[in-house]
Amino acid sequence: MTTIASALPLLGLRVNAGPLELRGITDELLGPLADIAVAGIHDSGSMPFFVPWSIAPAEVLPRQFAQYHWSQRAAFSPAGWSLDLAVFWEGELVGVQGMSTKDYLVTRTGETGSWLGRSHQGKGIGTAMRQVFCAFAFDHLDATQITSGAFTDNPASLGVSRKVGYRENGLRRVERRPGELAVVQGLQLAPEDLVRFAHPLEVEGLEPFRVLVGLERSRSPLAAARA
Repeated sequence: MTTIASALPLLGLRVNAGPLELRGITDELLGPLADIAVAGIHDSGSMPFFVPWSIAPAEVLPRQFAQYHWSQRAAFSPAGWSLDLAVFWEGELVGVQGMSTKDYLVTRTGETGSWLGRSHQGKGIGTAMRQVFCAFAFDHLDATQITSGAFTDNPASLGVSRKVGYRENGLRRVERRPGELAVVQGLQLAPEDLVRFAHPLEVEGLEPFRVLVGLERSRSPLAAARA
């Protein structure tokens, strides 16, 4: 019988590493995640995100949050995809860690992005979730490079990147909000530079996801029985 996880294997992914779990964002998680975002991710005077989605009014943000994730599911294909996973720390939902990419079968690279509820920041969770996600991408999705970026006035994000092993990779000037100049520090991470989390990874739902993004061919039940 077809389930939502078999129809959309990104929803069936689970990556466990000690106290940390990364889990596909099902509809049941959209509301609780939106509540964390509404409660606050950053100071009102700052903006750490390239798209300022977090400043939407509280009565609008949950709808926009759900619409964004639904749109990413609808657009998912081997040619271009975003994989966002809900982050649980010691069983508690705390944020999102993900990666976006285009032409992955050729480039084998993607750009990481994440957010964490303010009440969970400063506890090492941000570093752990990035370490685990990058290890998952290198070890299980055949990535050869991972990139990221952060505004130069966002020392917390840049600090996490340094702890994980990213190297600086140039600066670029962008308009952050209307009329506001900001500078983005580019970052890149190679497999040999990754500072790994203390706990090994256990992955569920990997093979269907690799088929979904084109890393493996789907095997029929008969072919699987013969293998």
